[in-house]
Amino acid sequence: MESGLSAWSEFNVAMAGAAAALVGLMIVAMSVNIRVILTGYTLPARAASAIASLTLAIVVAGIGLMPDLDERVYGVIVVVGGLVSGVFAVHATRKIFTDTDHAARVRGPKSFFGLVPPGAFLLGGALLIAGNDAGLYAVATAVVVAIVAGVVISWVVLIEVLR
Repeated sequence: MESGLSAWSEFNVAMAGAAAALVGLMIVAMSVNIRVILTGYTLPARAASAIASLTLAIVVAGIGLMPDLDERVYGVIVVVGGLVSGVFAVHATRKIFTDTDHAARVRGPKSFFGLVPPGAFLLGGALLIAGNDAGLYAVATAVVVAIVAGVVISWVVLIEVLR
């Protein structure tokens, strides 16, 4: 029976591929409306947050495929990635909450989808650093959460462009 990261190789291959495909599609879709996205107060930051989350999912899944990688080292990498992604999410949240447009409502849910992925990666990485066996499950969950949140944020950004 496989143990540790090696047991997650097929999952990591699938998630890295799925996230990479989504990032590519997202960038193409957003490039069609880039002028409108760039004129929005919150849209560029929210798009960047989605791209950061999806990119982190690719990086974490890809690094998880490295042979003989120590789980604690992997945890450090995941935490660093979560912090970097978190910078984008916090910036987007600040933009969301300082938006003075009267139509800018539901600030909490808008921020939630950006903040959850970095938080999930930080939790998973911290568990790995602590040597907790649940860390790999938490990181896998973070990858899936990042993909879902990235898709939701991207969809909302593209819909808001057309309003």
